[in-house]
Amino acid sequence: MKLKLDFLNKVPKEAKDNEIILVKDKANKNKILKSLNKSIFTNKLFLEKKFLLQNIKDKNYIFVNCLNSKTSLDYEKLGSQLFLFLNNNSINRSFLVSNTSYLTSVQLEKFLHGAQLKSYKFDVYKTNKEKDETNNLYVVGDKYKKSNLLRSKLNSLLEGVFLTRDLVSEPGNILYPDEYAKRITKLRKLGLKITVYDKKKLKKMGMNALLGVGQGSVRGSYLVTIEWNGAKNKSKPLAFVGKGVCFDTGGYSLKPAKFMEDMTYDMAGSATVVGLMKTLALRKSKINAVGVVGLVENMVSGNAQRPGDIVKSYSGKTIEILNTDAEGRLVLADALTFTEEKFKPQFIVDLATLTGAIIVSLGSEYAGLFSNNDKLSKQLIDAGKSVEEKLWRMPLNENFDKLINSKNADMQNINYVGGAGSTTAAQFLQRFIINKTPWAHLDIAGMAFSKYGGALNSGGATGYGVRLLNKLIEDNYE
Repeated sequence: MKLKLDFLNKVPKEAKDNEIILVKDKANKNKILKSLNKSIFTNKLFLEKKFLLQNIKDKNYIFVNCLNSKTSLDYEKLGSQLFLFLNNNSINRSFLVSNTSYLTSVQLEKFLHGAQLKSYKFDVYKTNKEKDETNNLYVVGDKYKKSNLLRSKLNSLLEGVFLTRDLVSEPGNILYPDEYAKRITKLRKLGLKITVYDKKKLKKMGMNALLGVGQGSVRGSYLVTIEWNGAKNKSKPLAFVGKGVCFDTGGYSLKPAKFMEDMTYDMAGSATVVGLMKTLALRKSKINAVGVVGLVENMVSGNAQRPGDIVKSYSGKTIEILNTDAEGRLVLADALTFTEEKFKPQFIVDLATLTGAIIVSLGSEYAGLFSNNDKLSKQLIDAGKSVEEKLWRMPLNENFDKLINSKNADMQNINYVGGAGSTTAAQFLQRFIINKTPWAHLDIAGMAFSKYGGALNSGGATGYGVRLLNKLIEDNYE
């Protein structure tokens, strides 16, 4: 079921539905017991459970145990679990009475936000959808105003996360580079300045590393810039760069057939950037920011790039292509140099489902963080902790860098002999930060998609990175 929030002044008289009571502490719990004039649950039973469904006088009450919730993230997770409870019990209409909830406005808003995040469902292509699939949750009472600044910001964030999830969830035959670029241009109505560079323009600019990846596809290849100018001054923007490989066969270095269908989400880094930029525009962020995404399709054809090819990148550096499945770094190489040169940003954060090696290292618990700047790294790690989008900093070192030197060009796109696949990929990217701009690379291969779901998602595309980067901006740059 999908969740729909609405606000009412009072519970309708005829309603026999579920009333949600949020229990914050023992004193608060005793007041509720007294007001209902019935001992409906024991301390032991309630403390062992997060939720308790009790029928009193032909009406269901859902008691929510908030006793162990301390932080905003705790309340988000609790809201997420409430949605699961409602869904699992087929409860499609319920009333949260805010005047008796004993929560602060911030706690309630975070609670509701968590429920909304968990409720996401991608069912665009289902022809036989379930009846009564919408869960209507009404917030009742005058304790909290319908017009709420925090709620507005959280709704902006929710829309950004959901856009990212939608983009990642789309199949490759629907969301190919041409269509993707068109969808991004629709965000102009939010006040974003969007520029699309097509194959002809990219060739003239010398973006041969990016174009080489897409040359085997009948689809176009694009670089798209998304600018938000929310600061009153002309301060340098914050820059976010995303890998947008809409489908990745591996090229002539062909991937195994099993699970190749998952390569529709090899554009998740770019989707995070697009979702973030939508969030910043919706909430009228008081900063300047730019998102840059490279959109390609890595296919096999008579015109596809071959192992052994050498290309000249936008930076002027030459790259020997030893493996056509190490393609995301080629897209990012041109995008990073272009972003640094054109926008001269305060920092650059790039996101990519770049390596399987990062999943071997960190599984689905952390994204890998590689950076040339300690301050930016700490800001990212702290932001990640507070929104349950964790990062683990990985090493960069000149000895790792040597492993991507090539006999035939300035560098090769993969290291076959020294291991450290994620690190050498990051070392490759670092070579395209020409002017030593503070830079961080987030390898999100293990985080962008979840088969089983997490604390704030129900499986499938997670939208990883939107909340993290939004929090980075809120805490350090606004």
